[in-house]
Amino acid sequence: MSRQQEKRDQAARAAWMYYVGNNTQHEIADRLGISRQMAQRLVAYAVEQGLVRVRIEHPISDCLALADALKTRFGLAICSVVPTDGNNAEALRRMLSVAGAEVVEQFIHAEKPMVINVGSGRTLKAIIDELPEIDRPQHRIVSMVGAISSDGASNRYDVALRAAEKTGSKYFMLPAPLIADSAEDCRQWCSHRVYRVVSELAAHADLTLVGVGSVGPACPLLEDGFVSEEEVSQLVAAGAAGEMIGHIIDGTGRPLVSPLSSRVTSLQWPSSPTRPVIGFAGGAAKHKAIAAVLRGGWLSGLVTDEASARAVLAG
Repeated sequence: MSRQQEKRDQAARAAWMYYVGNNTQHEIADRLGISRQMAQRLVAYAVEQGLVRVRIEHPISDCLALADALKTRFGLAICSVVPTDGNNAEALRRMLSVAGAEVVEQFIHAEKPMVINVGSGRTLKAIIDELPEIDRPQHRIVSMVGAISSDGASNRYDVALRAAEKTGSKYFMLPAPLIADSAEDCRQWCSHRVYRVVSELAAHADLTLVGVGSVGPACPLLEDGFVSEEEVSQLVAAGAAGEMIGHIIDGTGRPLVSPLSSRVTSLQWPSSPTRPVIGFAGGAAKHKAIAAVLRGGWLSGLVTDEASARAVLAG
C-alpha cells in the first residue's frame, strides 16, 4: 500500500470517528496513537480530499478486506464493515446505523413494489431512524415480531412500524406476543387467521432485515423483559450462542430446541436464503452470536464492525 493510500485510510478512519462517532479530536488522537494536531490535520485532509460529505465516501482498506473475507468464507452477497471505536457502544451503533442505512437504501429506492420483512433490535431501529424519508407507498412492510407485549400493550420494539412511517408503505403487523405464555398459547396465536395471512405474505418477501442478538447476562431478551434470568441461564447451559427475533441458535448455527423454542411466535425463514436476508450487529458481546448466525447460513448479507469481523474470521 502506498503512503498516499495509507494517509487516505487514516484520514477516513479519523473522519468516521469525528463525524459519525462524535469523538473529539483529543479522543481520536488517543485512540489512533497520534498527536491532537495530527488528528486535526487528518480530519481536515479528509474534507479536502472529498472523503467527507454527508457520509464517509472512502472505504477503509482494512474494512474492505475484512468484508471481502467474510463474503468469501460465508458466501455473502453483501457485506459492510465499519471501523471499531474502542468500547463506545453508542458510537458503534451510530456507525452501524449509517452503514446499515446505506445498504437498506439500495433496496427500498426501487420503484418496483416490494415486500420487506423487518425484525427487531436496537441496531436495526437505529438504522431505520437513520433512513431519509422515502415515499414508497407501493412497498409492503411486514413485522416479523409480535405487535403485542407481555402486558397487552403495543410492542415498543416493533421496528417495522417505524420503517413503514419512513417510507409511507403499507404496514402489516403480527397479531401475537413475541413469546407466548405456553406452547399451547403459541399454537393458538399462530393459528389465528390474520397471523396466517401475514405469515404467508412474509414468506414471499423480497428483502428481510434482522438484528442479531446475544444470549447471556444483560442480553436484550432479558433486559426487555421477554425472558427471565433463570431462562437465560438454562439457554446458556444448553449451548445457546445467539438469537434472531427470539429464535435461539447454538454455536453451529442450528436452532436450539428448548422449552422457549415452542413459545416463540415470530416468523422464520430458511437457512441458505434465495432472497436477500441482511443481518446487522456489532460489538464484543455479539461476536459469538454473529459467528453462529453465519455458520448456520441464515444470512446473505451482513453489516458489522472491524473487531467483530476479525473475531468471526479467527474462529
